[in-house]
Amino acid sequence: MGNMSYCRFENTSKDLMDCERAINDGETEDLSEYEINGLRLLLEYSKRIVDMESYIRKRIYINEKNLED
Repeated sequence: MGNMSYCRFENTSKDLMDCERAINDGETEDLSEYEINGLRLLLEYSKRIVDMESYIRKRIYINEKNLED
């Protein structure tokens, strides 16, 4: 089951932080076929998200403004 929508970004950001730590700590040795595929997908999706940076920043700004109202 996927993340609940109300905590999707919070949970995923924590998991992504854990992945970054594992990569930095050299935990990419002896990966299984599933983990190799997961790392490949992580890289692909990360590139897509970076390409959406302007849109994401705008959405963050709008949502923060809405919280102030």
